[in-house]
Amino acid sequence: YSSGGSIAVRMLDFGLAAELPTPDFWVKKLANAYALRQRLALTGTANTNVFRLVHAEGDGLPGLIIDVYGDVAVVQAHSVGMYRARPEIATALQVVFGDKLRSIYDKSSETVPGNAVGDAKNGYLFGESTGAEHIVHENGHQFAVDWETGQKTGFFIDQRDNRALLARYSPGRRVLNTFCYTGGFSVYALEAGAELVHSVDSSKKAIALTERNAELSSHAERHAAYPEDVLTFLKNHSAEYDLLVLDPPAFAKHMGARHAALMGYKRLNASGIAHLAPGGLLFTFSCSQVVSPELFEGAVLAAAIEAGRPARILHRLTQPADHPVSLFHPEGAYLKGLVLAVE
Repeated sequence: YSSGGSIAVRMLDFGLAAELPTPDFWVKKLANAYALRQRLALTGTANTNVFRLVHAEGDGLPGLIIDVYGDVAVVQAHSVGMYRARPEIATALQVVFGDKLRSIYDKSSETVPGNAVGDAKNGYLFGESTGAEHIVHENGHQFAVDWETGQKTGFFIDQRDNRALLARYSPGRRVLNTFCYTGGFSVYALEAGAELVHSVDSSKKAIALTERNAELSSHAERHAAYPEDVLTFLKNHSAEYDLLVLDPPAFAKHMGARHAALMGYKRLNASGIAHLAPGGLLFTFSCSQVVSPELFEGAVLAAAIEAGRPARILHRLTQPADHPVSLFHPEGAYLKGLVLAVE
């Protein structure tokens, strides 16, 4: 229970046989989550060593996110209860992973509700920083990840499957990746044989990470990065592209901001569509949980009408299987996307 956040009560177990959160409880829950990722073929492979281990309600642990980057686990508590249980969670992680885990980093300072826990600080719960660059692998691609100072836990794991889809359509195309962050879509496009890839983000730190990841791909000569506001870039540049990615941060985190978010999606997508060559492909996303797939699709429809460009839906996209959604908590399905063929 917490009175400091938007969700007052989070249930860890139900029924007469409900378990209290003992050390065995945490080991059992994390072992079950790890077993699912093993069945998804996300563990024990050099091809991919970055995945989400715990996706809150989707893994029966509301308020808890755990992402794994090779031999490092990054923990984020989104509730006071989970924040206070971090030592027990860290111990359970060591039991489940054994010597496969070098360190555990807590990154909860910006996610735990309000001031309910005082002065929350990020730091290592187990192990320590080596100071060295940390390289992870996703579908055979290399990425430098910074979980200490990067956004979220360091990498947008939820776009793994969508990046792989984009790679199928990238060969020979001119690609623009906006809100690029670490350049995930850019790297996939480069390695798939895109003619050129331009990456845009307002954060200079994000652009530096993107450029580093382009270097790791060994195709940096076909890549250019722009540290600019995306809407400003779209307004001031006249270049046409064959494939465009619009993957902005959440435009609305509560219902009161939903209408403004929909107007924002319409504006952004209309601006993006104007830069697509005839027959171009638009990968467009929303990670705002309060914006339903139907409302998002309506905003993109309005954008296409405003741009005066006929468009067809080729794919409806969502988050990957290591971000499972409980049937009893449909709000866990936060990521939605469309792939459009724009005439």
